[in-house]
Amino acid sequence: MWKRLVLVESGLIICGFAFAIMLQAAIGLDPWDAFHLGLSLVTGVSIGLVVVVVGFAVLFLWIFLKQKLGIGTILNAITIGLSIDYFITLIPQAPDFRWGLGYFIVAIVINGLGISMYIGAGLGPGPRDGLMTGLVRITGRPVWLVRTVIEVLVLGLGWLMGGAVGLGTVLYAFAIGPVVHVMLPWFNLDKVKEPEELEGH
Repeated sequence: MWKRLVLVESGLIICGFAFAIMLQAAIGLDPWDAFHLGLSLVTGVSIGLVVVVVGFAVLFLWIFLKQKLGIGTILNAITIGLSIDYFITLIPQAPDFRWGLGYFIVAIVINGLGISMYIGAGLGPGPRDGLMTGLVRITGRPVWLVRTVIEVLVLGLGWLMGGAVGLGTVLYAFAIGPVVHVMLPWFNLDKVKEPEELEGH
């Protein structure tokens, strides 16, 4: 159990580090993080705190979706946000687009590592993963459709609030799956299948 806890917590901290790099790259974010950034800009609350609050708000919806919590689920809701607020103070903003692109590519690899560690520990899905799977079960709709609707909705809301949408958004969508596919076997303690949704937080 301790091995799993160390693995999941390390993975979540790494995910927070990766998000801080993506934020400082300033070339766009994945849908949920664009939403988090938009909320941060509108409310004036730190991005890390927004991630934590949104995570617990999504967990509240789990009550109606009858999803089962794991210790990894709670750690996910807390750790990534706190890590973001810590690492964002240590990483300088990319001075230009080329640096930003380099930042983002490195961040995708690092995030893939963190996600693989978190999933491999097998201590419960992240809050946003559970939202998707719960809606799939209740509505009977296919995973791809539910995932697309959720991500288009949060991306649109994030964009309206000033969240970063750009090349990074596209890069993340196409690259994170293959990266996790390569890295997950390194940490997969239970040999679980890759989830349909890859949540970094």
